[in-house]
Amino acid sequence: MATETATTTDVSTETGDWKAGVAGGLGGGLVFGAMMSMMTPGVLQMAIPAMYGIEGPAGAIGWAIHLSHGAILGVVFAGIADLKPGLGDSIGSSLGIGAGYGLLVWVALAVIVMPIWLGAVGFPGAPPLPNVGVESLVGHVVYGTVLGGVYSTLAN
Repeated sequence: MATETATTTDVSTETGDWKAGVAGGLGGGLVFGAMMSMMTPGVLQMAIPAMYGIEGPAGAIGWAIHLSHGAILGVVFAGIADLKPGLGDSIGSSLGIGAGYGLLVWVALAVIVMPIWLGAVGFPGAPPLPNVGVESLVGHVVYGTVLGGVYSTLAN
């Protein structure tokens, strides 16, 4: 004798905060990338591809990698925002938190990690450690601000 058991499964159709993080990261990456294209084009064409063993100039690949980094960092931002619900409820606080996040990303990744990584792969144009540049600082803060604004808009 056979018996059947019905099982229900909850399926979420919500956008989810991680998707807002990806969208915000891509938006911030686009704005930051446009700034880099005007101020320091060699970073997108040469340095970023070189981190992955790609010899340049490789502008399209540099853009793809840069936007991928932006999306991943956007998901990290969403994860941090989820730790304290309501953190990005207002656009103003989200912009400020995003700007602060951009500053932290700059210190950790652009100032410290990128010069070490480029030196390790033998890139001849590797910046010194620490790699403190005003253009990079401004670009990362702008990235974080756009990320925070888009995240707040989509997550709420």
